[in-house]
Amino acid sequence: MPSTKSPHERAMVANADDILNANFALCDGPVRNNCVVDGDTIWFEGRKIRIADINTPETHEAQCEQERELGVKAKMRLLALLNMGNFSLKNIDRDTDQYDRDLRIIIRGGDSIGEKLVDEGLAEKWQGYRRSWC
Repeated sequence: MPSTKSPHERAMVANADDILNANFALCDGPVRNNCVVDGDTIWFEGRKIRIADINTPETHEAQCEQERELGVKAKMRLLALLNMGNFSLKNIDRDTDQYDRDLRIIIRGGDSIGEKLVDEGLAEKWQGYRRSWC
């Protein structure tokens, strides 16, 4: 018998297969569905998701031009990575952050997309606080 859960609900199980897919765009305007806000925040199926395992430079409240430029690169790279194919969302030890964003790790093929951004120098592992990129 087929599952009655949505793809989003099915992917909430840790170690889920890569069953989610969407055509992501950059978030623009009031409608936020399947779009990239910045290098560590997306909207997916109507839910705002903070990528839990990384921190990326800010684009809207950057402390310097270098941070803003790196933040734009991280945002564009995340957009490209999300549009490369199926992925899953992995839960962490808590469900949401203080801004009511869902906290998830984005996985493709068993690997964290966030870790890929870290490896490419566009993000850092999340340490529980923001650091200066300037």
